[in-house]
Amino acid sequence: MVSTAAIAQTSFRPKALLLPVSKDAATLQYVTHINQRTPLVPVKLTVHLGGETLWVDCEKGFASSSFKPARCGSAQCSLATADACSGENVCGQSVDNPIISTATHGDIGQDVLSLQSTDGSNPGRVVRVPNFIFTCGATLLVRGLASGVTGMAGLGRSKIALPTQLAAAFSFKRKFAICLSSSTSSDENGVIIFGDGPYVIRPDIDVSKSLTYTPLFINPVSTASAFSLGDKSFEYFIGVKSVNVNGKAIPLNTTLLSIDSKGIGGTKISTVVPYTVLETSIYNAVVSAFVNAMPTVTRVSPVAPFSACFDSRDILTTRVGYAVPGIDLVLQSQSVKFSVTGANSMVRVSDNVLCLGFVDGGVNPRTSIVVGGYQLENNLLQFDLAASRLGFSPSLILEYRTVCSNFNFTSN
Repeated sequence: MVSTAAIAQTSFRPKALLLPVSKDAATLQYVTHINQRTPLVPVKLTVHLGGETLWVDCEKGFASSSFKPARCGSAQCSLATADACSGENVCGQSVDNPIISTATHGDIGQDVLSLQSTDGSNPGRVVRVPNFIFTCGATLLVRGLASGVTGMAGLGRSKIALPTQLAAAFSFKRKFAICLSSSTSSDENGVIIFGDGPYVIRPDIDVSKSLTYTPLFINPVSTASAFSLGDKSFEYFIGVKSVNVNGKAIPLNTTLLSIDSKGIGGTKISTVVPYTVLETSIYNAVVSAFVNAMPTVTRVSPVAPFSACFDSRDILTTRVGYAVPGIDLVLQSQSVKFSVTGANSMVRVSDNVLCLGFVDGGVNPRTSIVVGGYQLENNLLQFDLAASRLGFSPSLILEYRTVCSNFNFTSN
């Protein structure tokens, strides 16, 4: 499908590729490093699950002898669905930083990209893609990103996002998995694996064997900061049908759960939103049911951005997180649900205060439920672009007493 993302120059054919992902304590962004350019330099990028492209700041300190601008009318420009052509005959497109809701125009180019391969258990040799298509962002777009970050790694449903270009370059399946670590410690990284399983996490658990599947939906209207009429969204939407708290369905306006013809509503998964954001009426129903299910727990003053906070001395801590009511996003049937337990629902904001880690998204948000990073941590999610489905593991803490940072990054 992507003939122009020149096939990687190597006789070694990796089955999958690996990126370590750290959590930045100050911004709560998920950050990775990719080696790019000639000579290769490590580029620090914020992971944007629904992003259209890999973009980097090319205005400040960008130097590479292998960089090639994409000429207007070229195959690269059509692959990137470029929407403009500059006076220098270079095509471009809009470059988005969703964290500050800002987009600018950026030129499209190609350069060397280098990543580590993996067999799903151990890291393998480093491989190169000689002509990886990416977009040049402006320095002003780096605002709001974690310290040292100079761009974003887009993993969305576009032909030039990392998953599709890498699958084309090495002829593997258009699938990738993310497993985000809850730790902000530099030696406890989560992982992104491009390609199929196995996805093995110590102590020798192949998480790909325990995935539950649900369809992915395409929102017909873009959800980026700026877009052209007719653009589809590159983000990943799932079909939440109802929400359970403590095993019981809560009352909610179910029309909010569908995507309408203007692209409003539905549920998406995001790595650029730190905590799950719910439309106001859904948020109020979740909080009310959650509080009512814990009659003996003292509620305390809210701590922004949260409104439901509790005295932590009233909440039992277990080996698998805080003992609080479970919150389930019920998918295509009652038996298929994405479950959020105490380890992913409660945020410790001070010694004696725990808050429910969900945020009120207001009355008319573009998307009714945005599942944020905190609720994804220590769960493995596999995005299968060819089959348009999401596979998700149970909580690794709950099911296997392990965490995403237990992927083996070192020994072979």
